[in-house]
This record gives sequence, C-alpha cells and structure tokens, in this order.
Amino acid sequence: MINEKSDIIKYKIGVICASDREFAPFVPMIEGCNISEKAMLKINSGTIEKIPAAVLFCGVCKTNAAVATQILVDTYGCNVIINAGTAGGMDRDVRLFDVIVSTESAYWDVQRDILIKFHPWLESIYFKANKGLINAIRKMNVRGDFRETIRFGRMITGEAFIEDNFRDEINAKFAPLSVDMETASIAQVCHVNKVPYIAVRTITDTEDEIGAGAFFANLDKASQISANIVAGLFKELYENNEYFADVFIGN
Repeated sequence: MINEKSDIIKYKIGVICASDREFAPFVPMIEGCNISEKAMLKINSGTIEKIPAAVLFCGVCKTNAAVATQILVDTYGCNVIINAGTAGGMDRDVRLFDVIVSTESAYWDVQRDILIKFHPWLESIYFKANKGLINAIRKMNVRGDFRETIRFGRMITGEAFIEDNFRDEINAKFAPLSVDMETASIAQVCHVNKVPYIAVRTITDTEDEIGAGAFFANLDKASQISANIVAGLFKELYENNEYFADVFIGN
C-alpha cells in the first residue's frame, strides 16, 4: 500500500504516441526532461505531475509500437503504459473530438487462431485495459474534469486507414468505438509483460467526416485533448495515494 507521496517514485509511467504531432503536446508537460536514444527512438524521461515518466513517439503501425513498448518496459523500467493520441471513429454515435478510453482492444487484421493457439495463448482475442486506470478516468469524468465527451469501450487495431473499405465488416464483427494502427500491439506487449495499460485517443475522422484530409486537419487539436486528459490522469494518480495503489496492485 502506498502511504506517502514519495512512494510514487516506485512507479514509472510510459507514454507512447504514434506520431510526432501526437507527441508534441507532451513536451511542455515533462519536467526535468532528459532525452536518450534506443533503437532509433528518442525517449523523453522526466516527471509529469510529479510522477516519473518516459514519453516517446514510436512511428505508425503495429511493429513500431511493439518495439517501443518493450523498450519502455525493459530499458526504462516503466511498469504502466499509456497509449495516447488519435483514432478514427467507427460507431455511428462517435463524433469528432470525442475521447475514446479503451476498455479492451484487439486486431481486426490478425486471425483469431494466431493468438489463441500460439503465443500468447489467449482465451479471447481481446486485451483488457487496466480497470484501475479506467476507473480513475471515470471518476474524473463524473466529477466534471473534462469538457469533451468521454466514451469508454472497445478499440480495434489494423494496418490500414479505414474510409469505406472494411468499415461495415469491422463494425459487424467487433462493434468497436474506434480504429487505429497501434493500440492492440501495445496492449499485447503489456499483456505478456504483465504491465497494466490504457489507451486514450481522440477522434479525428468519422464515417461522415472521412479520409486522410479530415485526419490531418483535426490531428493537432485531437492530440492536445488526449494529452490533457493523460496529464489529468497523472495528477489524479499522484493526488490520491490509495487510489494510485489500487490501480497498480489490483486489476
């Protein structure tokens, strides 16, 4: 059990963004920043809201995200991972600049048997996000900390930009709130390392506001929203010791 604020230094939170523009809002948030390199990635280490953190952008797609996650765990000693950035809306009720908080994630472009019959021998294709971290954001949302609409649910990952292609098929099979190219791979690495994770992504494009044009037009605003919510989560964890302990001791 955490009894003192100083005990929080036992924990280090890794934050992974896909692109430099998703990462940019975090730069002024990092106190005492030190930049180091590993596997061609630049890792920004310091504190966010007094909690030790290592923050980076990994590059787009699953392999880059998996490499970055393992590095944060092995080399930088991160024992919780937050995936922050943007996503495409899939559910019809999801609107531009809604924030999706993952309850679970999966791949839409990986066959089920690959994950069930082989490493990591899953019982389900879904990687569950950490309940404690989810509940922390729920608490903040109920308290009215956010102006944005926060939606909790399923994220789906695959290496294609979803416009009209695959949309109906993915929605019918997975019923996700959002789609992106990294979350499930980050979740898988966290799963095999027994490290809690959560993803916080803000919507840049929807079925109505579709395509790369919408994504790039909304990218900076959406990235800032996600970063602000993640910073709020850091603050919530720091200020409530017992709650912070519950996040990492329990599931």
